[in-house]
Amino acid sequence: MTYGKKLREQITAPGTTPLIGVYDMYSASIAAEHYDGMFVSGFGFAASYYGLPDIGFIAWPDMVAFVQRLRGAFPTHHLLVDIDDGYVDPEVACHVVEGLERIGASGVILEDQKRPRRCGHADGKQVLPLDEYLAKLEKVLATRHDLVVVARTDATDEADILRRAKALAATDADVILVDGIRSVEWIRTVREAVGGKPLLFNQIAGGKSPRLSLGELSELGVDVAIYSTPCLFAAHEAMDSALAELKRADGRLPVVDTARGIGVQASTRLLERNMAHRRPERAGVSADADAGADAGASAGVGVGV
Repeated sequence: MTYGKKLREQITAPGTTPLIGVYDMYSASIAAEHYDGMFVSGFGFAASYYGLPDIGFIAWPDMVAFVQRLRGAFPTHHLLVDIDDGYVDPEVACHVVEGLERIGASGVILEDQKRPRRCGHADGKQVLPLDEYLAKLEKVLATRHDLVVVARTDATDEADILRRAKALAATDADVILVDGIRSVEWIRTVREAVGGKPLLFNQIAGGKSPRLSLGELSELGVDVAIYSTPCLFAAHEAMDSALAELKRADGRLPVVDTARGIGVQASTRLLERNMAHRRPERAGVSADADAGADAGASAGVGVGV
């Protein structure tokens, strides 16, 4: 079974599938202990890899290389990858999708923003003309073999949101995301607009959307929930607190509870588990996935990293 098919089956199962945003290998190592699906967040990757806001700085070879490392360490987890606008050009978007599928990504999210792009929960977003985005989306859909494709709109005008949501639902995209939904009522409205197409909801702390449980989202007909930043923001808060305390203690490290605290032993044990995860037959993913990879390779797909 391919990675795309595994994720697709999970999405269509009852309930809301959570995918946890990871921003580096360490955060992924912790997330993997709690959830079986990860979201490779553009917000988190721009912050961790470049130290820059999520406004279009990500270079696609960097993202592909990161996903390749993730797949090597976590051979059975779902990996949904944020590819922003496909890195502007439709041909580049298709090349990236080919490369990501070949190295084992489960799916991608392709948005309709125009440059300069913004975080989906920021002000000032602009969107491409619908026909232009649909042409790019159709090329990506024709390129993928079994990769899950999430079609995302960042429209903010209510009439335009519904127009675009309906148009995206009429394509062969697997899932629809309207980012920055501001109310439960609008989740219901979008759910009705996209008909039977699976719906994704983006939760981000301090963002524009309501804070909802998986149970609540399931009742609203949401099929997937991505949690873009809980690892990143928790790390920010914990590191800031730890360093403030270190300064207050004149550089004396705190005592570590060896049973429950995080020190060198606990950290090493976590990372050793990643070594144990690596590759015994791609851990449950059948030869179909390798067949798809071989097909991509024979078609001349290059990752460029």
